[in-house]
Amino acid sequence: QVHLVESGGGLVQPGGSLRLSCVASGSIVSIYGMGWYRQAPGKQRELVAMITDGGITNYADFVKGRFTISRDNAKNTIYLQMNSLKPEDTAVYSCNADVLRHGTSWNLIYWGQGIQVTVSS
Repeated sequence: QVHLVESGGGLVQPGGSLRLSCVASGSIVSIYGMGWYRQAPGKQRELVAMITDGGITNYADFVKGRFTISRDNAKNTIYLQMNSLKPEDTAVYSCNADVLRHGTSWNLIYWGQGIQVTVSS
């Protein structure tokens, strides 16, 4: 089994910063892509940013220039540095990972449970 655990969320004032972490653990051979998604109340889940094992990144337009995704392959961990936060960034942020597990020859997508980020004065 594979588990993803997010940390680093919380309450921050507009213009502030937060750094989210997501650690994958379990029966992992390798992880290809990892990403951050968010879901605000009453809205669909949307991609925030993703990164491949080779470091190729992709960002949603609404976070370009404000958020930075990074990755530590040795620790099976990704980070999301969020700067210049806005009230509209308030959402539950979840990470996912495209994982090849021991004893299998195909990848599966795993998700964390999500963590709340609230931007408010």
